[in-house]
Amino acid sequence: MKLIALMTSFTLGLITANAFAGDVQAGKALSEKYICASCHGPDLKNPIAPNYPKIAGQYEDYLYYALKSYKVDNHSQVGRGNAIMSAQAKQLTLAQMKDLAAYVASLPGDFVVKK
Repeated sequence: MKLIALMTSFTLGLITANAFAGDVQAGKALSEKYICASCHGPDLKNPIAPNYPKIAGQYEDYLYYALKSYKVDNHSQVGRGNAIMSAQAKQLTLAQMKDLAAYVASLPGDFVVKK
């Protein structure tokens, strides 16, 4: 019985770990198609304006949920209001958002975890 519980727990862990897994190469193609570098910089960590975020190396699940929030826009309590990002995100499917998030998360970034 303990073995069954252990195997179930392990399987659920694998499913959860892959819940956000997107295709990095497909995400790279999407990044180029939607010209993310035009605002976030060629390496996605040197934006063209100080109020644009550095996104390279950000957590994949954060990026995915941010894109989903832009797609909702600011018409609800969970949306984000940015005209440019909302227009971009509305063109993406959920699978494409996962792919884009996987690519951006795979890039080297300047983020550090403070302890």
